[in-house]
Amino acid sequence: MRLDETFAKAAADGRAVLVGYLPAGYPTVPGAIDAFRAMVDAGVDVVEVGLPYSDPLMDGPVIQHAVDAALAAGTTTPDVLRTVEAVAAEGVPALVMSYWNPILRYGPDRFAHDLAAAGGAGAITPDLIPDEAADWLTAARAVSIDTVFLVAPSSTDARLALTVDACRGFVYAASTMGVTGTRDQVGEAAEALVARLRKVTRLPVSVGLGVSSAAQAAEVAEFADGVIVGSAFVRKMIEAPDVATAASGVATLAAELAKGVRRS
Repeated sequence: MRLDETFAKAAADGRAVLVGYLPAGYPTVPGAIDAFRAMVDAGVDVVEVGLPYSDPLMDGPVIQHAVDAALAAGTTTPDVLRTVEAVAAEGVPALVMSYWNPILRYGPDRFAHDLAAAGGAGAITPDLIPDEAADWLTAARAVSIDTVFLVAPSSTDARLALTVDACRGFVYAASTMGVTGTRDQVGEAAEALVARLRKVTRLPVSVGLGVSSAAQAAEVAEFADGVIVGSAFVRKMIEAPDVATAASGVATLAAELAKGVRRS
């Protein structure tokens, strides 16, 4: 399923899209796939499959812990693509969330081709800016892979315009400055950032960094088209004693968040 179709359907239903993130390969490749399937069954509309990387500068300790464990277990880029294929088969858009270096090492053209072949809808590249993304944009456009870039409250108006012009699918608005992680409150700058983006794009805007509860999801859904949740899901995986309990915990949280985006 395509991102534009998913956002259009949610808008027609009068709600925001729920986006869920987990790193591939944690605690195992099959275990992560089970958790992804559980979150989709419980109401997640779009899935972000994290590509484990040894230097995740923008991630907080929760995601770093899971990513380190996935790498130690030997998770590879083909494992990530296999995870994408399994999730896409569930009928929801599956994106890869990856730092640029692993894609560069794999080869942008090859990565875009293999991602499309796996049924992937797009890729989020948090540390890649459009100014330096010519090779990736060319490769992704050639196989109709959506390219999602990040903006932050500190982004200038010129930077916002440049970034949204390179985006396809949606724009990722970071709710606050800093690394990923759950927070007691969603950054106050998030709503203002979304309002600024509305002036320069008609693309859907999804807000991430900090959302961990149904109440926070409902709050963000009041002004954004999508609500992105990552660390809260990963924490459920880390705290679980086994794979089955991890999938169950992820499903419970997904159901709560799904109610939140529908409450707004």
